[in-house]
Amino acid sequence: MSKVYLVGAGPGDPELLTLKGRRVLENADAVFYDHLAAEALLDFAPPRAERHYVGKKIGLHAYPQEEITAMLIERARRGMTVVRLKGGDPFIFGRGGEEAEALAEAGIPFEVVPGVTAALGIAAYTGVPLTHREHTSAVTFITGHGVGQIDWDQAGSAKTLVIFMGLTNFPQIAEELLKRGRAPETPAMAVRWGTRPSQQVVTGTLGTLPRLIAECGMKPPATIVIGTVVGLREKLDWFGRLPLSGRKIVVTRARGQAGELSGKLRDLGAEVIEYPTIEILPAADYGPLDEAIAHLGEYDWLIFTSANGVRFFMERLDASRSDLRALRARIAAIGPATRRAVEALHLKVDLMPREYVAESLVEAFVNEELAGKRILLPRAAVARDVAPAELSSRGARVDVVEAYRTVVPEDARARAAEIFQGETKPDWILFTSSSTVSNFVDAAGAAALDGVRVASIGPVTTATARRHGIEVAAEAASFTLDGLIEATIKNR
Repeated sequence: MSKVYLVGAGPGDPELLTLKGRRVLENADAVFYDHLAAEALLDFAPPRAERHYVGKKIGLHAYPQEEITAMLIERARRGMTVVRLKGGDPFIFGRGGEEAEALAEAGIPFEVVPGVTAALGIAAYTGVPLTHREHTSAVTFITGHGVGQIDWDQAGSAKTLVIFMGLTNFPQIAEELLKRGRAPETPAMAVRWGTRPSQQVVTGTLGTLPRLIAECGMKPPATIVIGTVVGLREKLDWFGRLPLSGRKIVVTRARGQAGELSGKLRDLGAEVIEYPTIEILPAADYGPLDEAIAHLGEYDWLIFTSANGVRFFMERLDASRSDLRALRARIAAIGPATRRAVEALHLKVDLMPREYVAESLVEAFVNEELAGKRILLPRAAVARDVAPAELSSRGARVDVVEAYRTVVPEDARARAAEIFQGETKPDWILFTSSSTVSNFVDAAGAAALDGVRVASIGPVTTATARRHGIEVAAEAASFTLDGLIEATIKNR
């Protein structure tokens, strides 16, 4: 049955979407979203779903309100499940009431899914409780669009006053409040892009805030809070104290593999830009790997140097006539992420080096008798030959087979221009392998990193960067994602 859902997208942080809002998006046939709705939320909608940006910037509306409503009705009448994704909450200055009325008059079934309104999100992410037993038990929300239409005698008496869309008119608003006896020393703040890593906060008083806003050049969208509760910000500002708060960080891992690193950085307050410099593709020729799998029982050791190697090895094993019962070899993994990939298959890892590089992997075999042993090493098409060369020198027969290959993504050059040639460059770029460095240089050139600090996951990656003339500001002590993050924080 067709239905229109008016869904609150929350104040900006995509994780503040409600569970119901996500479920509705996952079943949408068409999504109409506003400027203030985080675009990351569109990933929850099915690939087949229509996606329509309907604007709503001040002075720049992609569509008139009447046309937006008409599009919702038209698609619902075609039997589609329609999601109207609105910043904050649909019924708090989001014109959701008008849209709901139009749907009801047209006989279209609809449902309203509440969202975290901007005021509540900003309160939480700035450390300013809108109500507090020692300060105020009431809060008033107003819109700052029409200064002459507000009853300032009533609004001016509010202990805590939240002004939506009032940044442009705030000098007049402050004047109206001061005329009605509000003390110029009353704490006040303006917040732009609340709850996002790019959150900007200007604090002052009712008397000074208009000047401070002008001096810093703050632009809409912003929300203003006035009241003694703003004075609690210095004590309660947990978000601004996160170790990477305000830092813009580029993650270079492949699509589908960046989520873990990106999530950890966001939890530490960073604004993350995912810029994949490598794309993982199947091997150009699976003949050697398939041949090795056909004789899997003849190998004494199976060495994995990446989680990708594990994944593609298993895909070819699944495509063969054999399965894991053919495996008699002991297993070595170069690091914890690779180990987890192996253990996810309910296999044990027999050997893992103390440091997660090829040299240390070779050292881990120091007590193993390798003469006459057969070793299978499925890995990327282009990789260092340190491990196979050293193991072969000890008498092992090492079969190095291509399990996958890495290439520069097609859109890498265009995206590099967007990210590194804008008005504000990123603060950091994180390289997680030599391939991410080399591919970045191919796509963007080393000069693109002028003014951007570089963090490397380990000495091999650092050496690659320096060969390309890239200065490395931070290198992980432990060659893991957590080690990379720790090095970035330490050098922030």
